[in-house]
Amino acid sequence: MTCGARAKTVRGFSLIELLIVVAIILIIAAIAIPSLLRARMAANESSAAASIRQISRGEFAYYAAYPDVGYASSLAQLSGPVSSCSASETTACLIDATLGSGQKSGYNFQLTAALPVGSTNTAFVAGAAPTYFNQTGVRDFCSVPDGVLRAQVGSTGDTPPTDMTVCSNFAAVQ
Repeated sequence: MTCGARAKTVRGFSLIELLIVVAIILIIAAIAIPSLLRARMAANESSAAASIRQISRGEFAYYAAYPDVGYASSLAQLSGPVSSCSASETTACLIDATLGSGQKSGYNFQLTAALPVGSTNTAFVAGAAPTYFNQTGVRDFCSVPDGVLRAQVGSTGDTPPTDMTVCSNFAAVQ
């Protein structure tokens, strides 16, 4: 070097520093992702519980509107088309079409008429089970004409409960 010349300095991060930053980001992600998944499952379960309540309210309104029929025997009877719904015995327009399709927010839904007396349905069972157990939810939900929302921890391969006795054995949800 000649007198008065300056040494050139390199600015920036070394490879080791960048690897440390990436490792810290990965550790934070590994901690946050399971919490995010649990929060999503809780949101799906909350939506399923609200949907079962909505189906029960729809059943009570259907029974009041069509006492000769009794309770609706399917989700299709309680719902209707997405737009321009005209209420009738076959499409009462009491629940939204998404719920009427039988799937919503990671849950499968089913509505079954119970205790038919002649042509009048005197009871119903509305049930919900997670589409993918331990991914979209872990609890099964149901309700019968008493209007109480019930739940229990399900298992892989569960289908929505459709039996009054089975549903009555579930624990009441506050």
